[in-house]
Amino acid sequence: MTVLPDDGLELAAEFPDVSHEQWQRLVAGVLRKSGKDVEGAQAEEALSTALEDGLRTRPLFTAHDAAPEPGFPGFAPFVRGSRAEGNTVGGWDVRQRHSVADAATVLGDLENGVTSLWLVVGEGGIPVSSLGRVLDGVYLDLAPVVLDAGPEVEPAARELLRLYEERGVAPEAVRGNLGGDPLGHEARTGRSYDIATVAGLARRCADTYPGLRALTVDALPYHEAGGSAAQELGASIATGVAYLRELTEAGLSVEQACAQLEFRYAATADQFLTIAKLRAARRLWARVAEACGAPAAGAQLQHVVTSPVMMTRRDPWVNMLRTTIATLAAGAGGADSVTVLPFDNELGLPDAFARRIARNTSTILIEESHLSRVIDPAGGSWYVERLTDELAHAGWEFFRTIERDGGQAAVLRSGRLRTDLATTWAERSKKLSKRREPITGVSEFPHLAEKPVERRPAPEAPSGGLPRVRRDEAYEELRARSDAHLAATGSRPRIFLAAIGPAAAHTARTTFASNLFQAGGIEPVTDGTFAESGATEVCLCSSDALYEEQAESVAAELRATGASHVFLAGRPGQYQGVDAYVFAGCDAVAVLSATLDRMGVSR
Repeated sequence: MTVLPDDGLELAAEFPDVSHEQWQRLVAGVLRKSGKDVEGAQAEEALSTALEDGLRTRPLFTAHDAAPEPGFPGFAPFVRGSRAEGNTVGGWDVRQRHSVADAATVLGDLENGVTSLWLVVGEGGIPVSSLGRVLDGVYLDLAPVVLDAGPEVEPAARELLRLYEERGVAPEAVRGNLGGDPLGHEARTGRSYDIATVAGLARRCADTYPGLRALTVDALPYHEAGGSAAQELGASIATGVAYLRELTEAGLSVEQACAQLEFRYAATADQFLTIAKLRAARRLWARVAEACGAPAAGAQLQHVVTSPVMMTRRDPWVNMLRTTIATLAAGAGGADSVTVLPFDNELGLPDAFARRIARNTSTILIEESHLSRVIDPAGGSWYVERLTDELAHAGWEFFRTIERDGGQAAVLRSGRLRTDLATTWAERSKKLSKRREPITGVSEFPHLAEKPVERRPAPEAPSGGLPRVRRDEAYEELRARSDAHLAATGSRPRIFLAAIGPAAAHTARTTFASNLFQAGGIEPVTDGTFAESGATEVCLCSSDALYEEQAESVAAELRATGASHVFLAGRPGQYQGVDAYVFAGCDAVAVLSATLDRMGVSR
């Protein structure tokens, strides 16, 4: 609602009111010029974008796009935040992940903006016996510690609690999470461990350490297996419900059990979807707490991690842009803690520069952009409120299907959840292959001459459970073939781009073809003649008008000089001598893979 100033000045007063139907007619007129003859709601639908989970983003949202009242921060259903003050006091908790026993790096992070530690302990991480050394010099009463110890959660927790006692930290000053997550570990590895151990830790935390939690509901395994936002939400809520059942059976009240859980979600470069997902997650958990008879205990504590799925190995510098947008979305979505993965995270152990950029991303957004000064800054947006509501319903429906099939443990062990996630990823992979979901620096604007970024190997991540997918994996395989060919022969596979006509006619399609073939590690050659290029295949690039006049004759000339395969950049046609067409929306991965095969580039 717009509140007019005291003088009654309304800037739009001189303009006539416009209806939604009038706007749709204008949209139809514009679309008609581009060859689409649609009217009314169909014109608006033509500009809509399909999302996963059956959701659609329309081009215009108005006050008529009603959504449930989100309430106030700190009050059920907690859509606008779990705490009344939000992150306005000091910003969100900046949490950095550590998987090796390096005390100097830990202290360096804490001295330069990091406010809590996320320690991977046990197999593939920091040995339990090294916890004291890693935390040497850390003020444990000031820096919360979150453990990720898998089946070694009990000895790791015991060692951490011993350190608190040894260093004189009062029980009420202890903050953090012991990280018990049997179902999350099973999702990662296919192996579980006894939740009774974690329930005992939860009992101890509830009795002695009011600021320490015992369990993490980690949704990253489902996100990293290719799941959609709704599937991530549904699986996390189902996991949380499973833990509530176990904890209450172990003697904790519903309020005490809820206070032992912290939820971990992924933040992607799709900022609006991330914001809506975090808001929807709080609403869903509030509904669970309400159904359990403890509505006041439904404030979900959220730890948000920038998505590993979106990170690329080629041109990794672009990851800094992705993580910046993801961090902004996490902050705007009300995350309590945020972990920014360093831009070189997929290449091995991050170096000092990458860790510095990661922690400074949050610092800039909090201290310079003042993002945390407003609680739920996206709240009230008709689009965000509607997307939050639709995503909450989709997530709740997925949660209900899990419960109908016996709960989270059952769907993990039966393979049903794996199948659901794989189906979603298969559909998304088609978009990636067709570049409908572009990856800057990989499928779009790749840089073949970039110097590889090398890092020390990181500890091997747990495996054996759900797969870990990455957006760049299909293109990474193609580029790896090209790299191997370069190493073996001294040159990359090449394709000659035959530009027809003046620059104004061919530049757009020459640029398109160049980007396309470089995405597969194929070097485009534009200078000289085909015979001089060293290529065996060629792609014609020009305008539709010049194709009509010259495509067939140019193709014939090129074949006469040795071209074994002729592409044409543009809409598929019936030009004699042209073997294949490349165009926006074609299956780039299939085209590039087949091209490398013909060029003799081994798999």
